[in-house]
Amino acid sequence: MQAVAQTPLAFSRTKIEETAAAYAAGNREGARRLAIAAYLEGFELTESALSNVDAPLRVEIEREMMAIRTAIADGSTAEAVTAQATKIMALLERAADRLSGSTVSPNTAFVSSLVILLREGLESILIISTIVAFVVRTGRRDALPYIHVGWIGAMVLGVVTWSLARYILSISGANRELTEGLTALLAAAMLLYVGWWLHSRSNAQAWNRYVREQLTSALATRTLWTMAGLSFLVVYRELFEIILFYETLWSQAGANGHSAVMWGIATAAGLLLLVGGVILRYSVRLPIGPFFTVASSLLAVMAVIFVGNGIAALQAAGILDVTNVRFFSLPLLGIHPTVQSLVPQALILALIAGGIWSNREKAD
Repeated sequence: MQAVAQTPLAFSRTKIEETAAAYAAGNREGARRLAIAAYLEGFELTESALSNVDAPLRVEIEREMMAIRTAIADGSTAEAVTAQATKIMALLERAADRLSGSTVSPNTAFVSSLVILLREGLESILIISTIVAFVVRTGRRDALPYIHVGWIGAMVLGVVTWSLARYILSISGANRELTEGLTALLAAAMLLYVGWWLHSRSNAQAWNRYVREQLTSALATRTLWTMAGLSFLVVYRELFEIILFYETLWSQAGANGHSAVMWGIATAAGLLLLVGGVILRYSVRLPIGPFFTVASSLLAVMAVIFVGNGIAALQAAGILDVTNVRFFSLPLLGIHPTVQSLVPQALILALIAGGIWSNREKAD
C-alpha cells in the first residue's frame, strides 16, 4: 500500500490497463473491480493536488474513469472498453506531467490549504450556526451543550480517524467513499426532519402554541438530540474528507511549504468563525417567523446538496450504478449529471414543496 500511496497515478494506469485486459478476456466483474480500484486507490489520492494546477483536467479524468465503468456495466464491446482505457491512460500521463514538479510553492500551498478548509467547512459552519441561533433565539440555551457535544465529538473522532489512517490502518478508497456517502445521506434525513420541524412553527400562532404546550415535551427532547446528531455528522463527514485532502497537500508542499499550509488552515478557521458569528448576530435579530423560514429553507437546500453528494460518493465506491444524462454538473451544490442522483434530489424537492403546502394549509 505504501508504494501505491507514493505513485497513485502509476497505480491508476496499471489498473486501467488491467481493466481492459480483464474485460477482453471475458471477466466483466473483475474488470469492474479493477476500474473502481483505479479511481479510488489511485487517482482519487491526487485529485486535490491536480485541482491546484489543472482543475479542468481533473474533471475530465473523473468523467472518463466513470465512463469506462459505465461501458463495462452496459456490456460494450471489448474494443470500445480498450479504446476508453487508452484514452484514460493518455489523460493520466498528462496529469503526471502537470504534477511532475513534486512540490508546490508556499503561496500555492497557502491558497490551497485555505480553500480546502473553507470549502469543506462552510457547510458545517452554516448548519451548526443555524442550529445554535435557533436554540438561542427560542430561549433554549440549555440545549447548547447538546450541540457542542456533537461537533466536539466529531472533532475528537476526526483526530482518531486521522491517527488510525496515518499510523495504524490503511483506509481503502471504497471505505472512504462509503463512509462519506452514508453519513451524507443520514445527515440529509436529519436536515429534512429539523427543517420541517422549524418550518411547521414559522408562523407566530404555531410558535406561540408550541411554547405554551411543549417546550419541555418529548418532541423537544427528540429534536434536540437530532440536532446534536446532526452537528456530529456534518462535522465528521467534512473532517473525513479534509483528512485526505490535507494529507496529499502536506506531502506535495514539502518541508518548505508546511508552514504555509498551517497558516492557510488558521486563516480559513478564522474566516469560518467570522461567518458563524455573522449568522448568529443577524439571526437572533430576526422576528421568529422569518427566522424559522430562513433557517428551514437553508436546511432544506443543504439536504438536497447532501443527497446529491452522498449518492455520488456511493457511485464512486461502486455501490450504485452510474447512468449519465445531459445535465450540468456543479458538485459544490451537489448536482451531478446522473439519473441516480438527480431523481432522488427531485423527489426531495417535491417532498419539501409538499411539506410547505401542508404547513400553509394547517396555518390557514
